[in-house]
Amino acid sequence: MLEKFKREWLTAPGTNILAGIVVALALIPEAIAFSIIAGVDPMVGLYASFLIAVIISLVGGRPAMISAATGAVALIVVPLVRDYGVEYLFAATILMGIIQILLGIFKVGKLLKFIPNSVMIGFVNALAIMIFMAQLQHIFGISLDTYIYFIITLIILYVVPKFLRTIPAPLIAIVTLTAAYMIFGAEVRTVGDLGAIEKSLPSFLIPDVPFTLETLKIIFPYSLSMAIVGLVESLLTARIVDNATDTYSSKNRESRGQGIANLVTGFFGGMGGCAMIGQSVINVRSGATTRLSTFTAGFVLMLMIIVLGDLVVRIPMPILAGIMVVVTISTFEWKTFKYIRTAPRTDVFVMLLSVAIILLTDNLAIGVVAGVFFSAIFFATKISKVSVEMDESEHHFTFRVVGQVFFASIDTMIEQIEFRPYDKHIYLDFSQAHLWDDSAVDAIDTIVRKFEDKGNMVFVSKLNADSRKIMKELSELNEQHLT
Repeated sequence: MLEKFKREWLTAPGTNILAGIVVALALIPEAIAFSIIAGVDPMVGLYASFLIAVIISLVGGRPAMISAATGAVALIVVPLVRDYGVEYLFAATILMGIIQILLGIFKVGKLLKFIPNSVMIGFVNALAIMIFMAQLQHIFGISLDTYIYFIITLIILYVVPKFLRTIPAPLIAIVTLTAAYMIFGAEVRTVGDLGAIEKSLPSFLIPDVPFTLETLKIIFPYSLSMAIVGLVESLLTARIVDNATDTYSSKNRESRGQGIANLVTGFFGGMGGCAMIGQSVINVRSGATTRLSTFTAGFVLMLMIIVLGDLVVRIPMPILAGIMVVVTISTFEWKTFKYIRTAPRTDVFVMLLSVAIILLTDNLAIGVVAGVFFSAIFFATKISKVSVEMDESEHHFTFRVVGQVFFASIDTMIEQIEFRPYDKHIYLDFSQAHLWDDSAVDAIDTIVRKFEDKGNMVFVSKLNADSRKIMKELSELNEQHLT
C-alpha cells in the first residue's frame, strides 16, 4: 500500500506540480466557456472543475488524468437550465453522480472492451477537431495583435522543448506573454472577457427543488444522459492515457470516482463533468504521471481564482488558444489517412461515421454508440456466412455445416438444404460449426423436423462441447437424434 502511494503521488513531484499548474491555467477559459454553453454563471463551471479535479485525484482510477466541467455534459443540460433553472441542474448533477457510482459498482468499465479500434480513432479525431474549432473564435477576426500573440505562442511551444524540458513550454508561454501584455498592452481578448470571476470558495447547499416524484421525472432523463456521456468520455480518455503512458488503470474505479466527484460537486453549486482528453494530453505531455498533477490542477485553479483572480483575468486568450491548438495537433491520429487506404472498408466507414455524427451533434457519446452499433452489424454480417456441403456415401447422406450458426446466419444455412425424401439416413455434421444461441438450436430443430416430414431418419452429429450443451438445454429433439 505504501509503495502504491509513493508511486501514485510522490514520483517526480516537481514535474507533476508544474504540469498541474499548466493544466489549471488551461482549465479556466474552458470552465467559463462551458458555463456559458450551459446557461449558468461562470463560477458554476469553475467550482465544478476545482471540485472534480481534486476529488478524482483521490478516488479516481487513472493517475495523471484530468477531469473537470466539460462541453459534452454542458450541452445536455441546456434545456434543463433554460426551462427549470440552475437549482434543477444541481439536483440533476447529484443524481448523475449516484447513477455513475451504481454503474461503477456493477463494473460497467468492462464494456469498454466492446468499443472497436475504428470507433476509438473516430472518437479521438472528432474530439481533436472539436477542440480545434472551439479555438478559432479566439484567434480569427479580432486584431493583428491576436495573430502575433498566437504565432509567438506556437513558436515557444515548438522551439523551447528542444532546449529546455524542466519547465513545461506552455507555462513559459503563459507567464512571459501575459507579462508582456501587462507591460506593453495589446489589442487582444483576455480570460476576463469570457465572464466575471468571484474570489470565493464554494459553499455547501441543498438544491432548492421540491423533493417529489415530479422533480425526479424532470431531472432523471438529464441525469442518465449526463452519466452515460460522462462515463463514455472518461473511460475512452482513460484508455488513451493508458496507451500514451504504457500503464493500466482501473476503469471500474474510475466510474465510481467520477460518480463520487459529481455527487459532491452538485452539493457545492457545480455542474456535472468528466475526464477531458485535451487537458489530460496537456498534463501527460508536460511530464505528469501521478495523482499529484491532477490534485495540483484543481487546487491551483481555485488558488488562482481566490488569490490571483485579478491576474488570471488578464491572461490573453490567444495564448491559451495556441496551447489548445498544439494539443489538437498532437491529439489527432495522423495515421488515419493511411488507415483509410489500408483498413477494411467497413472499418473505415465506421470511423468516418463516428467522426461525422460527433461533429454534427457535438455529442461524443452518440457518435461512439452509433459507431459500436454499426461495427456490430458489420461484424454480424461478416461472420454470418455459413456454407452447407453435401456428401453421399454408401449408407447415408451427410450435410456438413461450416461457419458460425446464430440468429443472423440460420436463414442462409437453411436455404442451402434441399428438403426431400432420401433413401438413406441423414447426418447433420457440425464438426466445423459452432452453435451460439437459441435461434441456432431452433433452426436445427426445424431442419430435423422438415427432413422427418419427408420420411427421413436424421441424426445431429459431431457437435463440440459447448454446442452439445446448448442443444441439450434448449432443443426439443430426443436424445437419439444426437450422436
